[in-house]
Amino acid sequence: MDSPLSHGSTLDVSVIMPAMDEELTIGACIQKIQTVFRDNHINGEIIVADASTDRTPEIAQSLGARVIRPEMRGYGNAYLAAFKEARGRYIVIGDSDNTYDFAKIPLLLAPLEAGADFVIGSRFKGTIHTGAMSPLHRYIGNPFLTWMINTIFRTDYSDTHSGFRAITREALDRLSLKSGGMEFASEMLVMASKENLKIAEVPIEYYPRVAPSKLHSFADGWRHIRFVLLMKPLPFLAIPGLLFSVVGLLLMAFFSLEGNVESSHLHIFIVGAILIMGGMQVILTAFLMKTYSVIHGYENKAGIITLFMQYSTLEKFLVFGILLILGGIIVGLNILVQWISISFGMLSEISTAIIALILIVTGMQVFLFAIFQSMMLLNENTSNA
Repeated sequence: MDSPLSHGSTLDVSVIMPAMDEELTIGACIQKIQTVFRDNHINGEIIVADASTDRTPEIAQSLGARVIRPEMRGYGNAYLAAFKEARGRYIVIGDSDNTYDFAKIPLLLAPLEAGADFVIGSRFKGTIHTGAMSPLHRYIGNPFLTWMINTIFRTDYSDTHSGFRAITREALDRLSLKSGGMEFASEMLVMASKENLKIAEVPIEYYPRVAPSKLHSFADGWRHIRFVLLMKPLPFLAIPGLLFSVVGLLLMAFFSLEGNVESSHLHIFIVGAILIMGGMQVILTAFLMKTYSVIHGYENKAGIITLFMQYSTLEKFLVFGILLILGGIIVGLNILVQWISISFGMLSEISTAIIALILIVTGMQVFLFAIFQSMMLLNENTSNA
C-alpha cells in the first residue's frame, strides 16, 4: 500500500541539511533519508547546503543528493539559500552531523499530515544521549534561551534550539525569515508564533557528534539574545529603563525633602542621578532598536514608529533636548555666579551641580537620539512623503 504522502509525480518532501566539513557523517545521514523515502514510498529530494573544505560535497553528490553553495556562510544563510531550491510540499531540516536520527522523519511528517503547519523535534521531551550535549548547554544555555523566548513571545516551546524540524511549503512562505547566523533557529519559531501557525512538538533522540562541535557557546548564545532584543526591545529594555529612571527621580526627590542632601544623603542622591541618566539611555536605545526592527522588516510599523516617522515629532525631540541642555547650563552658570560672589571661596552646591549634570547629559541623549532616529528614517520619510 502506498504511503499517504505518495502523490504520483508531485514532489512530497524536501530534506535540507546545512554542512560544513561533515565528511564523516554526511553519508550516513543521506542513506537514512533515502531509506525513509523508499520504505514510505515518498517522492523526495535531499538538498545539502554546503560550505565545506573537505570531501563532504563529493560524498553527498555521489549518493544522489543535490549540493548547493550558498553565497554567504552561516547557519541561517545555508537554509535561506536551500529554501529557494526546495520543491517539496513538506520541508524537513536537520543537521548533517548525525546527531539527529533522520530515520525518524516520519515522526515529523505525521503531524503535518494531520493538519499541523510546523513540527519541532524536542530533545528535552525525548532522549538526550550521554555526551550529546554539554552540561552548559543542557542545564543552562538551552533552558534559559527557551524560557526567554517563551516568556517574551508568550509561546510554549520545550526546545527552541532543536535543529530537527518539518514545515509545510505554504507555512514556510508565510514566514519572513532573514537571519543568517545561528539566531535563525530562534527567528523561525518566533515568526511561526507571530503567524499563528499550528505548531506541534514530537519527542526525538539526540546523539553525540562524531566530529568536534562547531558551536561557539557564548557567541552563538549572544546571537539568540540579540535577536530577541531586536524583536521585542520595548518590553525588554524600555520598561526596565523607565523603572530605573522613575526610581532614580523618586530617590532624589525624597532625600531632597529630608534635609541637607550634601551632609547626609549625597551618595543616594548620586545613585538616583545615575539611575535617571542610565534609564533614559536604555529607553532611547530601545526605541532605536524598535525602529531598526521595523525598517528591516522584522515587524510591521507600530504606532510609536509611525509617530517618529513624522519630521515634526523628531524636531520636537531636538528642541526638547536643546532646552534640557540649556537648562543645565543655566543651573551650572548660577553656581559659577554664586562662587564668584563669595570671591571664589568655599561653596557647597554639589547637589545643584548634579542636577545640572542630569539636565545636560539627558539633553544630549535626547538630542543625539533625535538625530540618529531621523537618519534611520530618512528614506522611510521620503518614501512616505
